[in-house]
Amino acid sequence: MAYRSISRRSFLQISAMTLAVLPLNWERMAAVAATMGPKKDYPVVIIGAGLGGLCCGAYLAKFGIPVTIVEQHFIPGGYATSFDRASGKFTFEVSLEGTSIHDNSSARLLKELGVLDKLQIVPIPEVLKMKGPGFEIDVPPRDPQGLIALLAKQFPEEKEGIRGVIQEMVGLVEEATRLEEKKGVFSNFPAEYPKMWNARNKTLAELLDMFVKNQDLKNALSSQWDYYGLPPSKLSGFYYAIAFGEYLTKGSYYIKPRAQALSTALADKIEASGGRILYGTEAERILVKDGAATGVVIEGGKTLPGRAVVSNASAITTLKQMLPPGVLPAEYVKKLDGYRPSISTFIVWLGLNKELRGKLKGYDHSVSSGLGPEADYQSALKGDVEKNGIGVVCYDNLFAGYSKPGTSTLKIICASGYEPWRKFEADYREGRKDAYNKEKERWTNILIGRVEKEVIPGLTSMIEEKESATPLTNWRFTRNPEGAIYGFEQAMNNSFMNRIDNRTPVKGLYLASAWSKPGGGYTAVMSSGQTAFAMLMEDWKVR
Repeated sequence: MAYRSISRRSFLQISAMTLAVLPLNWERMAAVAATMGPKKDYPVVIIGAGLGGLCCGAYLAKFGIPVTIVEQHFIPGGYATSFDRASGKFTFEVSLEGTSIHDNSSARLLKELGVLDKLQIVPIPEVLKMKGPGFEIDVPPRDPQGLIALLAKQFPEEKEGIRGVIQEMVGLVEEATRLEEKKGVFSNFPAEYPKMWNARNKTLAELLDMFVKNQDLKNALSSQWDYYGLPPSKLSGFYYAIAFGEYLTKGSYYIKPRAQALSTALADKIEASGGRILYGTEAERILVKDGAATGVVIEGGKTLPGRAVVSNASAITTLKQMLPPGVLPAEYVKKLDGYRPSISTFIVWLGLNKELRGKLKGYDHSVSSGLGPEADYQSALKGDVEKNGIGVVCYDNLFAGYSKPGTSTLKIICASGYEPWRKFEADYREGRKDAYNKEKERWTNILIGRVEKEVIPGLTSMIEEKESATPLTNWRFTRNPEGAIYGFEQAMNNSFMNRIDNRTPVKGLYLASAWSKPGGGYTAVMSSGQTAFAMLMEDWKVR
């Protein structure tokens, strides 16, 4: 597309997109705060203490703005949590396997909030594994050239294409970093950031097609599709490629001892700065007067007044259930109706009576169906758990002492659609779980059997503690419709520049979650909280 044919609207979309990657301008925020007058006149209510709500709340509290977070669970973090079993003998990680949280925008965000130095960040020895017919590759951390060499050895006829696609992904990260350093200022976006511009409207499949032809190679390069919730034919190429590129260049990290440490550190920062978090409290309604949000009604009918409301809850619940009818423009509602909740997961946690550290090689293992991402996605939607690709995470290989002496902690995970579980929904919500538990146990045993056959012989005999979670479990603890784990799907109509905005049509109501810009995942959700804060402050600026 020629520069002269790019619409002003496209540039505005790009400008909005850059908020997801840019650091805060602290001088500007301080100047805005100086125009506000007494901070007590600007109370903010945040619905949900997931990472987006916590980051937004931490920024507000840092500026002395009164913050109240309403959280229906009894701990902070949303999916960034952990839980104990067997009287604390085993502590299971809910979601984190690896995240980019070193020398990047997320690390800078946490440093701004005074949280980064409270965390212990452990590098993961391999970024990921790529598997295909007759080959398995451990992707080296912080070594794009090493990956190129490994793939070229496996696919010598695709050597140049491999170099091209890896350089494209790494180049996307470099462009995004440069855009961050320039604080989003550009004069000719397509010319200055050609890789970002090129990827903006391509699926992952289309992006890979530009460089490589071999389908086994394409499947290997897109093997992490389930971390983003859609297969290559539907997934935003930009979203996948920039995350993949950052893992290749910056590495992948784990938060020691569990991801709960990140959530707790943010919650502690909020409370230490004068904010409060109401645990075990459910938000019921958002109050609106003259087109503006004025507070939140919680269970029991109590009203929490707010100059602004920030929702870390699902966009569907926030905008279609908690608002009074008729306050959203019809065109906006139509747009919402065109979005789908992301895929969910089925997870099995195992506490073992044997130490695997040093005996089982590797951290993150995969059991491939051999059918490729597109087929695996369909298997996940249908609940064909016998064929679906699955992941096996041996946390004990990260660092000594992850589990208690003589034990190990293991997680088995696969993507799962909601349809296989929808038939249990009504009974589940009413506490009638006999049929549901029977099906959950069937899935659990199938996955354990597959791992025992493919990865850990004798696994069944080692199991001391066992827990499983379905999409309905995810709904129970997060209230995300259909147990979605990435908010809305990262589909082409709702990703990158097109992602639903953090501002809503209701004045003073903002979204700070995986459901809004920039999308799902730890780093993206934290960025969403930062973006909601920046927008809120700009809207409060006295002109």
